Amino acid sequence: MQPTSATQRDTRSSATPDASSHAPGAAARASLRQRAGRAFTAVSMAASLSLLVAACAMPKHADSEAPPPDPFNPAATQLLDNTDWQLSNWKVAGGATRDVPGGANGEPITLVLSTQTGLRRASGFSGCNRYTGSYTLKDGKLGFGPLAGTRMACATPGGKIEGAYLDALSHIEHTGVDMRKPQQLQLILDNGDTLVFARRAQ
Repeated sequence: MQPTSATQRDTRSSATPDASSHAPGAAARASLRQRAGRAFTAVSMAASLSLLVAACAMPKHADSEAPPPDPFNPAATQLLDNTDWQLSNWKVAGGATRDVPGGANGEPITLVLSTQTGLRRASGFSGCNRYTGSYTLKDGKLGFGPLAGTRMACATPGGKIEGAYLDALSHIEHTGVDMRKPQQLQLILDNGDTLVFARRAQ
């Protein structure tokens, strides 16, 4: 057996990997993993914040740019129950307008449609007297039964239009209802005239 020289021992020692020699590489990898984890967390937080901002943004509804609804859609008349209206304009078939005077004290001509009693009842002021009766909503048209009222005589402009107004309610051909502001009711008569009502505050 030959004695091992110190040089050979030194060579073997230097060839044998020392655990401590790997420490700097392991520490670097651990540091790299930590930095990557922090970067991933930051990206995730940024993505979450973007989603939150998008969720809080004001939504744009597709129907906001849709054309206005057809006021003469038969289903629209079903919105007339429990509404209160004031005659604001009377358009004559030829294109002119008819004066719409109120009562002696300035009270406007009105039309109230109520189901409070469990039945459809119409009432209002017709320029001189108050009237009441039944109403129907059928086939997209507002109709009235016989209307009764007080019988006070009035020489005022409102009294002069009263007869024509009550007669108009029995000759409705088409009914238009627009519940968008300003809310409006249109009664088109069989002679071509149009009575326009504005919604009164409840």
